[in-house]
Amino acid sequence: MVEVGAGGTHQARYEREIIWDSISSRLNELDIGNSSLVFGRLDWAEQFGGDRFYVGRVAVWDENQEPVTIDWRAPAAEAFYRATLSDPMGLKLRRHFVTRGRELLGLEDEYFDRANNNGHLTLVGEATLRAGLEAARTGRLADAAATIQVEQDAIIRSPLPGVLVVQGGPGTGKTVAALHRAAYLLYTHRFPLEGQGMLVLGPNRLFLTYIEQVLPSLGEAGVEVSLLADLLPNIRVRGFEKPSVARVKGDLRMVGMLWRARRDRQRALRSDLLVGLGLKRLRLTVDESSEIIQAARKRFRTHNGARRFVENQVYEHLAHSAVRSGSSAFDSQTVREQLHHTHALRETFEWMWPVLTPAHFLHDLFGSKALLRSAAGSALTAAEVNLLYRPRSAHALDVVWKAEDAPLLDEALALLGPRPNYKQEDSIRTYGHIVLDEAQDLSPMQLQMIGRRSLNGSMTVVGDIAQATSAWGHDSWDSLVEMLPIRAEPRFEELTIGYRLAEPIMNMAARVLDAAVPGLKPPRSVRTDGILPRFVAVQANDDLPNEGSAYSALAQAVLGEVVAELAQLGSGNMAVICHMQQADNISAALHASGVEHGLVYERGLESQVTVVPVELVKGLEVDTAVVVEPADICEKLPRGMQSLYVAITRATQRLVVVYARQLPEPLCI
Repeated sequence: MVEVGAGGTHQARYEREIIWDSISSRLNELDIGNSSLVFGRLDWAEQFGGDRFYVGRVAVWDENQEPVTIDWRAPAAEAFYRATLSDPMGLKLRRHFVTRGRELLGLEDEYFDRANNNGHLTLVGEATLRAGLEAARTGRLADAAATIQVEQDAIIRSPLPGVLVVQGGPGTGKTVAALHRAAYLLYTHRFPLEGQGMLVLGPNRLFLTYIEQVLPSLGEAGVEVSLLADLLPNIRVRGFEKPSVARVKGDLRMVGMLWRARRDRQRALRSDLLVGLGLKRLRLTVDESSEIIQAARKRFRTHNGARRFVENQVYEHLAHSAVRSGSSAFDSQTVREQLHHTHALRETFEWMWPVLTPAHFLHDLFGSKALLRSAAGSALTAAEVNLLYRPRSAHALDVVWKAEDAPLLDEALALLGPRPNYKQEDSIRTYGHIVLDEAQDLSPMQLQMIGRRSLNGSMTVVGDIAQATSAWGHDSWDSLVEMLPIRAEPRFEELTIGYRLAEPIMNMAARVLDAAVPGLKPPRSVRTDGILPRFVAVQANDDLPNEGSAYSALAQAVLGEVVAELAQLGSGNMAVICHMQQADNISAALHASGVEHGLVYERGLESQVTVVPVELVKGLEVDTAVVVEPADICEKLPRGMQSLYVAITRATQRLVVVYARQLPEPLCI
């Protein structure tokens, strides 16, 4: 340790800070919460040295600097995830420690020098994996360092450069693989990634809450996990646009529209500017102002970056205007000092070349049909322009934007550039690696925003084409990849084994998948046993044959099923998955009967029972899922059958379908 007294040197203080930073970083790595440190052991065959290593979440050494555990990401640990009977990678024995928290529940040994499991190993640590799959869910995604499988490990340890696209059906562990890949890349490429930064992007706030514990539990607390909207400073975003509006706002035609809207804010004067300075009258003509605008457009890439040039040119022309009237010229600095606070000059600059923030720029544009029509030109139809219009608020800072506005605000930021004196605050940060989860739903404008933040084109793109449910859902990965900043040929991987869904649920999901995306194969479930899905039909009140009464009867039926399933649930969790319009009605029925529950947009999955609109359930998993009125899900969402596929593939143990209307054909058995 370096001690620094009153007479300590600058070097000693610097060394002390370095030591404290190192200690703090190491303590953060060792803080793995209630997770077990060690989860595996590797015994090498005698011809490969006969060594024995314990595999854990982080590496630990004894006082002699001999390894007590090796990090799961270390090259020496690769055999723990990759070794098979056909390629044992030098192993004699692989041992798995089955744990709950820090409690050891059992051991599982896999031998590579004799036949095991009828001569083949289908899964790595099968008993350990199954124990984890059958454990009750907590509402948070846990790390899977102890149970990573072969095809997942191939993705995790894939090289850093370029774009890696991972297609994976429900329950294949694509999110787990993506997050563990982030941890692996930081371990393997600490320099330069620690300095360049790593970004993980999710589809909604609920999803971020669900995955937020994974990377810290793996010793990586420096990764930025966020939504696209979080990347914009001083912007409030809540909710999503209607599909028709989202379709327009996500279109790349918006780039040209915003460019034209920027030009519309760069205007020559409508009449000559006349200002008094002492006994003289200074003039800036309309033609001169037009020349200044044209020169600024040619010289500067961003709007705000040209503001000082425009100001200087205006003062120069005013200073020399005295010569035209027969007087001696003023110095432009004198003109600036005397006139820059006057109302006439401030009004001139705000007309010719205003300093703009993205929020003010977009707020003004969307609040004026005239500005929208001018910026749209012939690129957008009149109907599309009307979809973009919304009345102005009293102030742009009061506006609560929609998620689909984020890439438009970002495009505006790129066009406008930093404001004078706000270069750091208004700058766009780039990252050495970006992880995109649920990427199949990203619009072209969102992909452009993401590409703008990629320092070198290194990305992990994860999703499932079958679960593309947004207005811009992609039908193939090719249409998405072509919009990313590709610097090398992208690599494609597919996860084919489903771990979460039991086979009875997966079989039903396969029928829905065939109707939603014909020809796409579902994952192969490793859990061949399981409980058959239950279907509960609801009879509407014949005395009040209207939609409202049907929903009331439906809510009561859902209540009954929730109470019945709670008796079977134990310590697990349950989601009631429905269309957004039914969430409050179902919640009211549960509340009236005293069933404790949460609404997902208020408390995430913190409650044992949570009402989740199907629009927000993607990427989550629960022990029991109660899916409400599949016909509504199919009819009221832009890709309804795919949304239904998402809904019925959330349950790890039990699935109940409650319906009052005719079931969609794939669910009719």
